[in-house]
Amino acid sequence: MLIQIALFAGLADRIGTSHLHFAYPYPEQPVTAASLKEALAEAYPDAAALIAASFVAVNQEYAAGDTPVHEEDEVALIPPVSGGESTSRPHSAASDEDWFIITDEPLSVEEITAKVIAPDHGAALTFTGTTREWTQGQRTVHLEYEAYVPMALSKLRQIGAEVAERWPGTRCAISHRIGQVDIAEISVVIAVSAPHRAGCYEASRYAIERLKQIVPIWKKEIWEDGSEWKGHGLGPWDPRVPGEHLLSDD
Repeated sequence: MLIQIALFAGLADRIGTSHLHFAYPYPEQPVTAASLKEALAEAYPDAAALIAASFVAVNQEYAAGDTPVHEEDEVALIPPVSGGESTSRPHSAASDEDWFIITDEPLSVEEITAKVIAPDHGAALTFTGTTREWTQGQRTVHLEYEAYVPMALSKLRQIGAEVAERWPGTRCAISHRIGQVDIAEISVVIAVSAPHRAGCYEASRYAIERLKQIVPIWKKEIWEDGSEWKGHGLGPWDPRVPGEHLLSDD
């Protein structure tokens, strides 16, 4: 079986391609997400540790280990997210009503916040993520963001749906940059509005943490003397875990 696999961030760097044509070496066995990872680790031992930490996505959904994989499926291997497409990726991609956007254009806080303002809402919050220059004594020159764009948009929409279900009536809009983001430039804007401020605060934090957990976007820190892909920074990473625990320490 020949499986087409999209690779991203440090995983693409390690294996040397962003689109892998992988001949599954055990034709007598059914292919699952777990067995595919095992076969890839055997084929690319230098990347085995990163492959083990990654998740298989099948048709733009994170797959359990026993999920079957077929030759016609859209398959991607997702390393820990941080929160590209090929060189022919769209200049900008958006979901319905442009509330959820992945773009290589600069972001406008005012435009994104305006999407969620409603006459019956008494609170609106905007989280703005920017590139900082210094991290633990190391100077960053700029950041470079990559995304698995169609799946990233799907997961942004999922976050919006979860916010609306958990805090009824709440509105959420998220835009994220890809490509180069310079010092003090905006990489992500999350705007939330709600009838009351308490729910607005909670929904905003939830959306931020959920983005880090499930949206396949990666950043590379570019320093004066090198670079490194950064993961999500949330400890053991499992994007299939529901988001209810994200506010459990409140």
